[in-house]
Amino acid sequence: MWINNAGTNTYRVGPLANQAPEDIVAVVETNVLGVMLCCKEAFRIMKDQPSGGHVFNMDGAGADGGATPRFAAYGATKRGLAQLGKSLQSELRSDGLKKIGVHNLSPGMVTTDLLMAGTNSKVAKFFVNCLAEEPETVAEFLVPRIRQVPEASKALLGDGVGSSQYIRFLNQAKAYSQILGRIFGGARKNRFVQEE
Repeated sequence: MWINNAGTNTYRVGPLANQAPEDIVAVVETNVLGVMLCCKEAFRIMKDQPSGGHVFNMDGAGADGGATPRFAAYGATKRGLAQLGKSLQSELRSDGLKKIGVHNLSPGMVTTDLLMAGTNSKVAKFFVNCLAEEPETVAEFLVPRIRQVPEASKALLGDGVGSSQYIRFLNQAKAYSQILGRIFGGARKNRFVQEE
């Protein structure tokens, strides 16, 4: 298995019009070009493995097509990963590489330096407290599901990987439930950052 987990927003948030060109380039190079080059290398290795392999691309805010104000470049790069995954899976099938799968992981909001760099507004603090989780909590959910993908593929198809998997930690129902719990019950207030 290969997990493309690198991502950046250059730890600076603000309107795209105010971003330094080198910051925009860094976001695109890491979040898109980095994933492409790593996928290429993973496929090179996996095509010679009898068991094939599985590549997982980590998405982020914007992957669902929603707006990502203050970090538009980041959101645009993460939106592109689903399309990239579909295209790569199609290319692998066309090349007869049925034992290599391309999948997406969606960790939701994770309290990394990347996320916490953007907690400088009232709205950002509200959503981080409502929706974010610590890396260990997200990993406890994602890792067992990632590990199940190769075995599930073998059980279903024997010599192929089946359809691409999209494993989500923070789904819509969970997000709405946590937001409503906060609005109506005060749950999760000041959990990670102090709100005014």
